[in-house]
Amino acid sequence: MSILLDEYENKEDQEEQDVSDDDFIEADDFIADEEIAEDHDPNAEIEIEERDGPSEDAIQCYLREIKRSKLLSAEDERELAQRIEQGDALARNQMIEANLRLVVKIAKRYMNRGLPFLDLIEEGNIGLIKAVERFKIAKECRFSTYATWWIRQSIERALINQSRTIRLPVHVSDDINRMVKTSRELASQSQGDVDPSEVAEAMGTNINHVRRLMSLIRKTYSIEHPMGENGDYSLIDTIEDTSTIVSSTHAENKDTMNHIGRFFASLTPTEKKILILRFGLNDKEPQTLETIGQELGVTRERIRQIEVKSLEKLRRMAVDMGLESPSAIIRRKKN
Repeated sequence: MSILLDEYENKEDQEEQDVSDDDFIEADDFIADEEIAEDHDPNAEIEIEERDGPSEDAIQCYLREIKRSKLLSAEDERELAQRIEQGDALARNQMIEANLRLVVKIAKRYMNRGLPFLDLIEEGNIGLIKAVERFKIAKECRFSTYATWWIRQSIERALINQSRTIRLPVHVSDDINRMVKTSRELASQSQGDVDPSEVAEAMGTNINHVRRLMSLIRKTYSIEHPMGENGDYSLIDTIEDTSTIVSSTHAENKDTMNHIGRFFASLTPTEKKILILRFGLNDKEPQTLETIGQELGVTRERIRQIEVKSLEKLRRMAVDMGLESPSAIIRRKKN
């Protein structure tokens, strides 16, 4: 588990802009997040639809691992928070590990929106780490209520910045999310269209800023991209610079092959073969665990274990190199 935490911490350091003041969290956000947190039953089984694929096997392995963590009472949280404020790294890790199931529950709400489920969990865990570091004993709420806001923010930022063609600064993404949320709330109250001036007034900003955000939406988001917690609304088509598509695609493909070569150099011949067959990197269809097991003369479970171990090895290497997750690079090469 400590390997996972180290990975998320390294990725957190790569954020373009961080939030350094807890006052950034508004009261309305806490009200909504408290409803999610109260609905969270840490003892409930986490059900994920099982499919025969490498990411699904890794998910099931991860879920089994986090279910071993001890759940915390309100008193436990206060004690750990006090120790964390005093710089106790062990208490910090314990608080993180005890709330990993909350991250999975929230991440499930954002499935099928452009990022693999494991990536959603990874981004949510980054938000969880921020929450642990900022949580104060004096706050009049359970930690899960406080952490939910940070987890959701981290996942939503990732969906905006990693699944779209044009990357926006973090603070701009936050403003867009807030503007869309405000617009929808005003529309539900008036049962009709909302004027930009009304949105600006509700946000406490000027109309030019709102119009600029609306312009950015038209330039950067796909009409198929779901927004909001329930994914019940979307934005318009992404605009790409066609003059740079050929050169950028060539450079991206070259970088992808270089990264894959460096990743695979750290694997054993058996590990390489299993990942090649599982991801279809030999220009063939991805193979099932059962098929690979028959080819190598071992059980399906043994293939799964080697695959999970290999991906973890590559993931640690990617963190050390400051690169994105190996699975994302491999998928991009396949596509």
